Amino acid sequence: MQADRQSSLHPVFNDGRVWLVSAMIVSLIISAVYYITHPYPAYGAGLFLAMADQIQATGYHFPTTIPHYTLGGVPFAYPPLQFFVVAVLLDLGADPLLLTRVLPGSIIALYLIPFYALAKEILGSVQIAGLATVILAATPDVLSWHLSAGGIVRAPAYLLLLTGLYSGVRLFKTGQRQWLASSVVLFGLMVLSHPTYTSFFATSYLLLYVAYDRSLLGLVRGASVAAGGFILAAPWWTHVLNNYGMATITGAAATHEGLINELPLIIARLSGPFHAGNAILVWNVLIFVGIAVLLWRREGVLPAWFALAVLVMNEPRFPLVPGVMLAAVALHSLLTHQLGDGTDADWQQWRSVARWGIRGSVVVVVGFMIFVGGVYASGSLVGGGPSMVSFIDDDDMTTMDWVQNETPPDAKFVVLGDAGEWFPYFTDRTMLVGRWGVEWTTPAEYRAQLTKYWELSTCHTEQCLTETLHRHNVNPEYVYVPTEQYAALGIVQHQPPSMRQTLVDSERYQLEHESEGAAVFRVVGEQDITRENSSHSQSTSSRRTTTAITTENVGDGVAFDQFNQRPSTKHSTGPR
Repeated sequence: MQADRQSSLHPVFNDGRVWLVSAMIVSLIISAVYYITHPYPAYGAGLFLAMADQIQATGYHFPTTIPHYTLGGVPFAYPPLQFFVVAVLLDLGADPLLLTRVLPGSIIALYLIPFYALAKEILGSVQIAGLATVILAATPDVLSWHLSAGGIVRAPAYLLLLTGLYSGVRLFKTGQRQWLASSVVLFGLMVLSHPTYTSFFATSYLLLYVAYDRSLLGLVRGASVAAGGFILAAPWWTHVLNNYGMATITGAAATHEGLINELPLIIARLSGPFHAGNAILVWNVLIFVGIAVLLWRREGVLPAWFALAVLVMNEPRFPLVPGVMLAAVALHSLLTHQLGDGTDADWQQWRSVARWGIRGSVVVVVGFMIFVGGVYASGSLVGGGPSMVSFIDDDDMTTMDWVQNETPPDAKFVVLGDAGEWFPYFTDRTMLVGRWGVEWTTPAEYRAQLTKYWELSTCHTEQCLTETLHRHNVNPEYVYVPTEQYAALGIVQHQPPSMRQTLVDSERYQLEHESEGAAVFRVVGEQDITRENSSHSQSTSSRRTTTAITTENVGDGVAFDQFNQRPSTKHSTGPR
């Protein structure tokens, strides 16, 4: 990248500290908006907290199983670093729910620091790097993964990723030993933190090597980073191999569609906002303009990095690392665009007006992007539906408290809706159906649990619920039923009054507890199901499941895929 072009901006904009502080202020404001509007965190982190609890219970050793998430529990095969950190924080007295609301936003402000350093190193421009950092702080699809509850794991992983990428650029540019050492340590910590982020870390290092080194010695350095990092992470992967075997890791990867995306999916993601016409369109337009500008200048590193990330990664939070830099290039190119030469007074006056108009337009665009980020964090509508949906509320907490105090410890539940992600953590009761953590068993089991979960969670009558339980041979002692608005796979559902009424009227179910938004029914009897009705229900459920499972991925909740704008069902709250 070339150094700063003359933009005739105030000299203060050549101070990186101004940009970085501005970006961190934007980030903290957006985090405050999220905190104020979310008395309960967005999406889920119950399984993550349950893992931290099990680490505490084993005296800070690796647990083998996380109980209550499906019958028999799920394996503890996750990269463990962040769960150990959370366990320490809980041991120090941190409130679990408060931790999931506060910690992610704090880490987001921190990861802007290595991102700015990375952008400046690649772009060679304080101003463009500063713009990119401000944009990243407000980008919805990055916020959805890192500001929500799961950000207690993913935000630190993003921090390690961005720091490691900066170290990698310095390594391949200078070849200095200190950057080799830091890259090895950071990659090791990355492997211990999150598998998907590790994939992007490794893929990006290949591109950085090609862009900045291409020597045999540089190849050896890159291989040393990989080897050293895996050696540092040996306590985790040897634990997984010894207790579960390689099939656990390969099976988890198989549930997430692999690393190479098909062309139709890539096109759909890139073109989605143009068809939807929503606010996220601004990011895409600027990214494409930035690509055009750099290709015109014959500067191909960022366009190549963006293309590679779109090809191999399933979530936009990774292509957006180079993507927001491309967007900043587009905006900065407007500020530096030469308006032509002229000496007469009219021309000078017109050029002055045009220059100020361009500057004002850039300010408006950046301001709009920050506004969209704040609106997104608040949970308001942005494009296709509500954002940052909370899986639980006061009614759920009241109901779960009743479950913990008034049902037998060995009681088996079926939970309808995404409150199920938190249910085992807050009740210490077993949830028979749920996709969370099951990707670490087998791909077949994961798909089966996902199908059962979706079909049950979208039932709105007693007949549908009963038939679906029978069809999948699920035999709970209790069913937990949301009675108002709730989420299933992050998609907002509206429970009709008929669901509660048909359950109350049924001889099979007995109402045991009810709050304004949730009810617990005990299963007390059998009910004959005709072949015709069962066949009809199976056909209907099958159509629902096909719709859900083929919908494009965006995360563990109602987070928007800014390249596609459709809700996800492919990803669990686990390795993603």
